[in-house]
Amino acid sequence: MIEEIKRKEKKIGVIGLGYVGLPIALELAKKVSVIGFDISAERIEMMKNNEDPSEELEAADFQGADIEFTADIEKLREANFYIVAVPTPIDQHNLPDLKPLISASKTVGKVLKKGDYVVFESTVYPGCSEEDCLPVLEKVSGLKLGDFKIGYSPERINPGDTKHTLTNVVKVVAGNDEEALDTIAQVYELVVEAGVHRASSIKVAEAAKVIENTQRDVNIALINELSIIFNKMNINTFDVLKAAQTKWNFLPFSPGLVGGHCIGVDPYYLTFKAKEYGYHAQIINSGRSVNDGMGAYIAGRVVKKLVSNKKSSDGARVLVMGATFKENVSDIRNSKVVDVVNELKAFGLHVDVTDPYASSQELKKHYGFGLVDEIGSDYDAIILAVKHDDYLDLDEKYFKGISKPNAFVFDVKGNYRERISQMDYLSL
Repeated sequence: MIEEIKRKEKKIGVIGLGYVGLPIALELAKKVSVIGFDISAERIEMMKNNEDPSEELEAADFQGADIEFTADIEKLREANFYIVAVPTPIDQHNLPDLKPLISASKTVGKVLKKGDYVVFESTVYPGCSEEDCLPVLEKVSGLKLGDFKIGYSPERINPGDTKHTLTNVVKVVAGNDEEALDTIAQVYELVVEAGVHRASSIKVAEAAKVIENTQRDVNIALINELSIIFNKMNINTFDVLKAAQTKWNFLPFSPGLVGGHCIGVDPYYLTFKAKEYGYHAQIINSGRSVNDGMGAYIAGRVVKKLVSNKKSSDGARVLVMGATFKENVSDIRNSKVVDVVNELKAFGLHVDVTDPYASSQELKKHYGFGLVDEIGSDYDAIILAVKHDDYLDLDEKYFKGISKPNAFVFDVKGNYRERISQMDYLSL
């Protein structure tokens, strides 16, 4: 298989061309022949024109790539090695939503042939590839494991991060047997310069991925909880962290809003599976509870400050700067800034939202509010919710110019704590 792929006698099919699938497809297409499949015809047309719908890649990244973009399932029959990179979200009850993954498995099952390989990259709970996806592949294709092989290689792409990329981060790989493991490893070694780690089983690889983000979630939750405690003590959290980080083994986490499609989602996949085994994950669930509540906590502090400034929450004007789930990306999925906005509105405040990266149309579609066309000049409070580079050079003069006398700034990430002296200043 690997030699035929290298000679371009066999093709690789990548299913799902989002922020994970497209970079993989393009990197592989520099070395081998690739079919890039996505269910969105609109997205396919953009990629045919060297445009990344996720706005992560440049037109130059498409140059010289041996890739054919398509929304036609029949075209996938030409591939023999399939990589599935579709999202794995949670539903409104914080339960795993496997619909995109099961749908992708059905798609691959329709074109699966003897001797083919299927590798899943989506973040899942341990056992999902073999217990949920494999039966779908077998049922739809009419084949059995052994007629084809499966594997798992979790994505480690960090949106907006140009330092830790696909090629320079070690890739974890796993297969259903030694032959599958060896072939899958060699395929990824074509493009991953940092090398691969061969996991002992598919479940181990799945577990490794899901705990990477769970560990980070729990650590941030601890710092968020500490920030709540320190606020009650009238101690600046960022000053505490600055002092603590002088110790060599203190972990440099900071408080903030924890959303997105990874850290804010993945722990729920693990806690869901733990329940099947009769165990309630106490620390993980507690961490999620703290982080999920930070939006309401921030809004509550803003309202209390307005009241202390003798401002009525009914009609007071607040500007929220930043709407995406993290800095310097356009992705609004599971953005916890939404919780801040909705909570403020529930208190009767007038809330304007601005963001240099987010789409106003997408925000309206998914959350019911959009971005303002123009920033006003009479805000009672300004919330710096996301640390976009576009905001880092703003100074106190700018904030005073768009606000009323006695207005205050709530700086979620603590970027301005040493630059604001004349306005009231709050942070986590």
